[in-house]
Amino acid sequence: MSRTLLTRSVCRWLFALGGLAGLALLLPSFLPHDPLTTDWAALGQAPAFANGHYAGTDAIGRDVLARSLHALRLSLLIGLLSTAIALGLGLGVGVCAGYFGGRVERWLMRGLDVLSALPFLLLLILLLTLFERSLPLLLLAIGGYVWIDLARVARSEAARLRSAGYVLAARAAGASHAQILRWHVLPNLLGLALVYASLIAANAVLVESFLGYLGLGLDEPAVGLGSLLAEGSQELDLAPWTLLLPAALLVVCLLCLQQLGDALRAALDPREAP
Repeated sequence: MSRTLLTRSVCRWLFALGGLAGLALLLPSFLPHDPLTTDWAALGQAPAFANGHYAGTDAIGRDVLARSLHALRLSLLIGLLSTAIALGLGLGVGVCAGYFGGRVERWLMRGLDVLSALPFLLLLILLLTLFERSLPLLLLAIGGYVWIDLARVARSEAARLRSAGYVLAARAAGASHAQILRWHVLPNLLGLALVYASLIAANAVLVESFLGYLGLGLDEPAVGLGSLLAEGSQELDLAPWTLLLPAALLVVCLLCLQQLGDALRAALDPREAP
């Protein structure tokens, strides 16, 4: 595939993701109903245009469309912030292990092996069960869960760059480790970081939705897509529309993030060049 087509693929999925985020941010302002307002005259009502409940209401009369868009906004926010935390951890540990090598690399990689062997998702559920749920705790928990694979890949790339000619020349010229990392190593890991950012974000959104489905997400009124899926599954027989819209938004969000990551990986891989 040509470089132009790969670039267009990246732009297409980036535009789709931006459109989805813009929809979640802007559309609720134009809807006739607030996500927290109960319409006692429309309890569990099917989708209809006459009363402004375009995607129907739930069992207590809250607008499904407004709630779903607010939930999508929260899920995207948690995915973005968790990704930032995961990138900091993954790149930090991986670059240190790969660049410095020796004892530093051995200790850091053994630590990663130990973390990989732990039932991390179960520990995450236990952590959120024992402590009061809050946005910072949820971000740290999810970010700490999705960074390990990035650290391993970053370690491999940093180890390769450590012996590159320009790095050796900079070291011979008297450049410090911090300067070499800032000028040569980290810029060359930018493409890797971009690819993994979208893949990590998809994983983070999925984990957040899973926790919300289990009732371990943020408390009302701040609900994510997983919480809406849990509510919708309870009303599936009588009001299936309460489940279909949050599920569709989650699928589209994950699809955009995953496809964006694949397109970035293809576009930034030199083997794809014509």
